[in-house]
Amino acid sequence: MATDNHTENDLRERPIGEVAKSLTSDLSLLLRQEIDLAKAEMTDKGRTAAPGLGMFGGAGIVALCAAGALTAFLILVLSMFLPEWAAALIVGAVLAAVAYVLVQQGKERVADAGTPVPEQTIETVKEDVEWAKTRASSARK
Repeated sequence: MATDNHTENDLRERPIGEVAKSLTSDLSLLLRQEIDLAKAEMTDKGRTAAPGLGMFGGAGIVALCAAGALTAFLILVLSMFLPEWAAALIVGAVLAAVAYVLVQQGKERVADAGTPVPEQTIETVKEDVEWAKTRASSARK
């Protein structure tokens, strides 16, 4: 408590230009630190979301490869026992089910990453604004 009171008295005794310069310097440093925090937070969120987004891409590639390479083979094999249209319907349904499972897994991974907003940075910026208001008002007294 005594240190805080001593600091406030020092601010009151200093010229307003010096206090403003100090405040500007502190705010500039604080802003740079907040930007660094936002970058770090968004990088972390990106690392969490990347595997899920990769799974979406993987689902598309697997669906394409499966549709192109195995569809014809499976339809031909099944057409030995069923009519061609039934063989094509069965193969298409199985491939669609595999693609659906991959999309759902990718969606879960992306949801785990959370919103793409730097929430921690927003909170600390609010705290910084309050700090600056308090410091500016104590310097005027």
